Amino acid sequence: MTITEARPAAAVDWVAVTHALTRALGAKQVIRRREELLVYECDGLASYRQRPAVVVLPRTTAEVAAAVRVCRQFGVPFVPRGAGTGLSGGALPVAESVLIATNRMNRILEVDLDNQRIVVQPGVINSWVTQAVSGAGFYYAPDPSSQTACSVGGNVAENSGGVHCLKYGVTTNHVLGLTVVLPTGEVVNLGSKVSELPGYDLTGIFVGSEGTLGIATEITLRILKTPEQIQVLLADFTAVEAAGATVSDIIAAGLIPAGMEIMDNLSINAVEDVVATGCYPRDAGAVLLIEIDGSPADVAEVGERVRALCSQNGARQVQTATELEDRLRLWRGRKAAFAAMGKLSPNYYVQDGVIPRSQLPYVLAEIDKLGQAHGYRVANVFHAGDGNLHPLVLYDHSVPGALEQVEALGGAILSLCVDVGGSISGEHGIGADKRCYMPRMFNETDLETMQWVRRAFDPENLANPTKIFPTPKTCGEAGRAKAQASFPGLERY
Repeated sequence: MTITEARPAAAVDWVAVTHALTRALGAKQVIRRREELLVYECDGLASYRQRPAVVVLPRTTAEVAAAVRVCRQFGVPFVPRGAGTGLSGGALPVAESVLIATNRMNRILEVDLDNQRIVVQPGVINSWVTQAVSGAGFYYAPDPSSQTACSVGGNVAENSGGVHCLKYGVTTNHVLGLTVVLPTGEVVNLGSKVSELPGYDLTGIFVGSEGTLGIATEITLRILKTPEQIQVLLADFTAVEAAGATVSDIIAAGLIPAGMEIMDNLSINAVEDVVATGCYPRDAGAVLLIEIDGSPADVAEVGERVRALCSQNGARQVQTATELEDRLRLWRGRKAAFAAMGKLSPNYYVQDGVIPRSQLPYVLAEIDKLGQAHGYRVANVFHAGDGNLHPLVLYDHSVPGALEQVEALGGAILSLCVDVGGSISGEHGIGADKRCYMPRMFNETDLETMQWVRRAFDPENLANPTKIFPTPKTCGEAGRAKAQASFPGLERY
């Protein structure tokens, strides 16, 4: 299998590149000073850092295309970046690269309530979409926990999910069309405002491609009618395994809540320390949050059945909220869970894997064993309804070797997910963080087929190179040996 390395750019005349970008976009939209570039040297995965050579801040599709054409002219790689909240290093700059930041492309271009569509630029913040249409009784379903900060363009790149992905799907289920600047600098339209089109699903290929196939500059989204009624239940259990079993029983009963989320005891106490909701029992082994929506009759019936299943699995109590403020209070802790980890540890390393729901009790027990065996606490916060786990390994970055150890432990958790029939990513993407684990899930033919698609869009390998796919330089045998040396026994996974 041939994996293409990033093109070397050591001989590039960066003065000439900067002048060309300045002529194309204007001086105020080009950043070159070293101290200003520090802002862009990482995304939400702050343990990886690389300063770009230049940053450009386009406002339009034409300016994005102009910047890409300059990159192609000089043969330098470019890395797209949205709000920088990603957790897999997808927006991590490549050495000697141009970073194309879309945060100034933040306009809502069209609202079509009659056809339940909205067209936005990639820098529009996720929660702004719902704010733009909520007064008319609509909302945008994909809602990552970072929805007040993350951008739609980043959501498209990573195929982000959120609390409501169980019932309503992830980003790809809500993207109808895209205007895309290809790595050649050409502008194409993928998809349409209508739901069904003949030919290849190029929109589906692009969503989740992490900036390796081009840059989306206009995005047509599907919006939904606001449900007639919403009810949120919070059940607490003595053990996280019981909460996981309840999730499996709810789905087995043919019930599809809008969302189901689990937090373990570590997470519960962290959020109560920080947010102080007063509704998460500190002595609980886990809490299960369940949101039900629909007609009042359906919500009432499903709510009763869900409460009964929670009780059958040992729930100590089940709180219920229907009023907006009460519902928000129950959700507040879950939305703040990642940020609250700073109360427990100087640093945390988050992973993102998917497992079959039926495997929840087993996998959670195995994660606990891995953490205990190697001396690291692991807090579990996850989208339980679709088996999307977010284990957070707590550690101190200042301890020599600690980062490498928790990365190896995170890799063992991903391998465990694959072993039970799951995936190494549910919504955070692969980026730079998980590329070396791709062969754990895909064989050489699978990976080569994906490379054919990538090369069709980007024959010169300039668009976010080194991301998603392993290369000899980034994922040699030495890296694997180092991980196993950190934790003898991880080869089991």
